[in-house]
Amino acid sequence: MKNINFEKKIKLSNYTTIKVGGFAEYFSKPKNTDEFINLIEWANANNQKCRIIGAGSNLLINNIFLKGLTICTKRMNSIKLDSNKGIVEAEAGVMLPTMSNMLAKNGLQGGEWTVGIPGTIGGAICMNAGTRNLSIAKNLLSVQAIDTQTLKIYKINKDDINFKYRFSPFQQNNLLIISARLLFEPKGNIEKLLENTKRILKKKTETQPYDLPSFGSVFKNPINAYAGKLIEELGLKGFKIGDAEISTIHGNFIVNNSSANSQDILDLITVIQQKVLQKKGIFLQPEVRMIGFDYP
Repeated sequence: MKNINFEKKIKLSNYTTIKVGGFAEYFSKPKNTDEFINLIEWANANNQKCRIIGAGSNLLINNIFLKGLTICTKRMNSIKLDSNKGIVEAEAGVMLPTMSNMLAKNGLQGGEWTVGIPGTIGGAICMNAGTRNLSIAKNLLSVQAIDTQTLKIYKINKDDINFKYRFSPFQQNNLLIISARLLFEPKGNIEKLLENTKRILKKKTETQPYDLPSFGSVFKNPINAYAGKLIEELGLKGFKIGDAEISTIHGNFIVNNSSANSQDILDLITVIQQKVLQKKGIFLQPEVRMIGFDYP
C-alpha cells in the first residue's frame, strides 16, 4: 500500500453544501483511482469503517466525532470525452456541472439538465440523481467499483444494476464507485446546446435558493405529487428551527441561515414529515443521506 495520506480530526462542515457536520477521525482526498483504492485497502487492513462523500450535497452529517476513515472524492476528477461516439469516461469525483458544460461544448446532447446539480458523478449514480422525468441511469453504460470487503474491482454494466427512482443498490451494498462510462447523443448543435444549458441553469438559480447553504432537494417526490408543492400548500415556507429554515423560495429546500446545527435540521425534516402526513396523508421520504444518526 502506497500513498496513504490522511489528516486527523477534520471538520466536515467544510465539506458539505449545507455547512453542517462533525469531525472525521481520519480524512483523505485522493487525487486518483490508485490513491482511492489504496485508502480502501488501508481501511480494510486496519478494521476502519470507511465512508465516502463527494461534493457533500444531499448529505446531513451529525455534529459528532465520526470514527473511521472519511474519503472525499472531489479531487478524483479525470474526465475523457469521445465527441464522435458520445462516450464519456469519468472518475467518481467529476462534478456534474463540469460534465454538463463539457458535453455542450463538444456537441453531446442529453446532459444539459445536470448543469444545476451540485454533485459528483459517483454520488449521482449512487443516488440515481435526476430532475422530473430524467435521471443519470438513463445515460449510464457501466461503472467500475471496488468491494470494500474483498477489495475486488468490478466492471458492472448498467443492465445489471437495479436502478429505481432516486435509488441504486450502491446505497445498500459493499461496492464503492470508482469511475463510470456514460453515453450521450453526439453531433448536436453546439450553439443550441450551450444556450439550453445556460437557460436551465438560469431557471434553477431563479427558482431555488442558491444564495444560502442547502442540500438541494430534501425529499423525494411522492407518486403523482411534488414534495415542494405539498410543503408550500401547508404554508411552511419560512418556518424555522434554530438557524435552519424552509426556504422562502422553494418548499423542498432547507437552508442554513448562518449557524444551524445537525439537530436543528433533523428536527425541521421531522416536523415537515409530520405536518404533511397529518394534513395530506403522505409520508415524505428524505432524499438526503444521513451520516452519524439513528434515523429513521
